Amino acid sequence: MATLDGMRIATLEARMSGALAGLISKRGGEPVCAPALREAPLDCADDVRYLLDKLERGNLDVIVFQTGVGARALFNEADRQGRLEFLLDALRGITTVCRGPKPTAALKRVNVQISTGVTAPYTTKELLDALTALPVKGKRLMALQYGERNAALMAALREQAASVDELCLYEWQLPDDTAAIHSLVDELLHGSVDVIAFTSQVQIRHLYKVAAESGVSERALSDALNTRTIVSAVGPTCAAALAAVGVATDTQPEYPKMGHMVNALVEYVGKCK
Repeated sequence: MATLDGMRIATLEARMSGALAGLISKRGGEPVCAPALREAPLDCADDVRYLLDKLERGNLDVIVFQTGVGARALFNEADRQGRLEFLLDALRGITTVCRGPKPTAALKRVNVQISTGVTAPYTTKELLDALTALPVKGKRLMALQYGERNAALMAALREQAASVDELCLYEWQLPDDTAAIHSLVDELLHGSVDVIAFTSQVQIRHLYKVAAESGVSERALSDALNTRTIVSAVGPTCAAALAAVGVATDTQPEYPKMGHMVNALVEYVGKCK
């Protein structure tokens, strides 16, 4: 079996850092972990109350769940307001759309049906394709955002649906301690990391933000990634974010999963030998 032969592989994953590090170690690599984000809850009581009131008045036809974290945040806040059972019953009476396996699992755990799913790789394009196929034309829609606002999604939906609302229940922030990311930037500039693996586009923005705080320009970091490091992206969204800062993706799996990403990296490294 091909291996990573002790290559130093940087990851910026936070929630699944241990799982990704384990996959890398299993294939013979040395993981260098520098978590680049944390999920920070927002004070969303009023927003959730707004959603619940719309459901109570029968003013919603479709709810889009983009992440499992967002779905659980909604359920938890509804529970704090003593209206969880009402929420779940109301969801069972409207159309629910899940962007990928994590929100799907969150709804299944509370016995809420998934009216329609989204095909891999679960980007905004596939989500819009699913919503167009429903269709949502003339419908009243609510989208639960992920850790940042998806402006492209909202603009496209407003061209189709009769009304579109959104909820932001948490946000992606830098970790409180960014020492590991600062150290990683230094290693990237000196070429002491063999591979960097990105599993979300926000990791890219946060890496460049920390670099800028250290006085490292976008161009200098991009040049280092292009010339001194193998760049691995979990899927097309990450690859597009890298391209936006002038970085070419060297390896990307067919399916946007961490295991597939590591396998694609091993295959790439084997071909380069």
